[in-house]
Amino acid sequence: MKLKNSVRFLPVVILSVLLFASCQKQDNLSFQDGQESTGQTTIVQAKDVPLRYGVLMQAFYWDVPDGGVWWNTIASKIPEWSSIGINAIWLPPAQKCQNGPYSMGYDPYDYFDLGEYDQMGSVETRFGSKSELVALINKAHQYGLQVFADIVINHNSGGQSEYNPFTGTYTWTKFQPKSGKFYRSYYDFHPNDYHSADRGSFGGYPDLCHDKAYVQDWLWRSDNSVAKYYKYTIGFDGWRFDYVKGYEPWVVREWVNAVGGFAVGEYWDSNVDALEWWVNEANASAFDFACYYAMNDAFDGNDLTQLNRDMLWKRNPMRAVTFVTNHDTDEIWNKLLAYAYIMTAEGYPCVFYRDYEEWLPKDKLINLIWIHNNLASGTTTVLYVDKDEYVARRNGYNGPGLVVYINNSDNWLERWVQTNWSNTQIHDYTGNSNWEPYTQGDGWVKIQVPPKSYTIWSVKNL
Repeated sequence: MKLKNSVRFLPVVILSVLLFASCQKQDNLSFQDGQESTGQTTIVQAKDVPLRYGVLMQAFYWDVPDGGVWWNTIASKIPEWSSIGINAIWLPPAQKCQNGPYSMGYDPYDYFDLGEYDQMGSVETRFGSKSELVALINKAHQYGLQVFADIVINHNSGGQSEYNPFTGTYTWTKFQPKSGKFYRSYYDFHPNDYHSADRGSFGGYPDLCHDKAYVQDWLWRSDNSVAKYYKYTIGFDGWRFDYVKGYEPWVVREWVNAVGGFAVGEYWDSNVDALEWWVNEANASAFDFACYYAMNDAFDGNDLTQLNRDMLWKRNPMRAVTFVTNHDTDEIWNKLLAYAYIMTAEGYPCVFYRDYEEWLPKDKLINLIWIHNNLASGTTTVLYVDKDEYVARRNGYNGPGLVVYINNSDNWLERWVQTNWSNTQIHDYTGNSNWEPYTQGDGWVKIQVPPKSYTIWSVKNL
């Protein structure tokens, strides 16, 4: 995907300074506060890393390079990501899987093998070794980033065949991992003596039974559980839960009650009522698929009135993680317009690795991240919407807020809008317009936007 890159703007001017400052900061860091010794590994806990402001980076895509290099690749990106306003990264599932060195992590076998036991065809995972993972997390913490683990607990894969009296057949449900932890048998999967049928089965994989006390103990309740090992020994700060439609929301709620940390679930549904139900029951955030599908219809369907649809961020912005694409989806073509939308809307926006590192103009995304972190605060007032235009105002909280103007047509557009700023010169912080008008005494002002583009306005010289 190739897009033209022709715009200068403020954050690019300061990027090199920020990168230099980040490198200088690293030189002065020590492992005195929040460190934990675990044999040959030193863990640096991110005790004071805030999530109130910032942007999440999905730090992988489907079929990243194999060969155990990915943890080191991501570690090399951290100084830059920190400098531009990323405050957390979401890593792929870290445990050893049935497909060993080729797995993307969604066929989990041994939750306690993060790349140190010779099983399933390799010692390292596709992404690297346990020590490289810990080094990555430590570096992220040094630069002020939190790290979220991708948790796959709906199903397992790679077990040996055993006779299963609940099905009357042989099932692949005998798990004897080399870590020596969380052995499983047919009793721990559906169907079993608790349930007579599969619940939330996925792709034919054995379906874990979360009602079993044994399963709960190993996943989150006991001192040597997966959750506590990942949090207190490895150093993860939060959780992205895979395929949460496969099990009840109380599982996520209990996990987080046991270890804390930010949590977001993949409840893949465009129905905002379902999303709202899940976040309330799980007491966690969810990816805003209602927003995602509305943006697809708006930007690629050439009808920005679709942005009037209900979305999770409109109902509960503190629980909405907004995104333009991820490792499973890549439907929206007009991505920059979509990023302009989520970076100026309420919610917690997520940037996809390939969008930032490969597919889109990096300077444009850096600019939008800066705008999100510095201007996008307060409640939202939609000022105007038609098929080609979307204009909204963020009303500001401890700051002036902004006005975003998105244009999906082939022509320059202008519109009078009412701001919260009286007799004030305003500036387009995207650099897409050089116009710097003054608002009237009642806050009204005329703004403009290029074709197939966006402008984002706020008080000049902030």
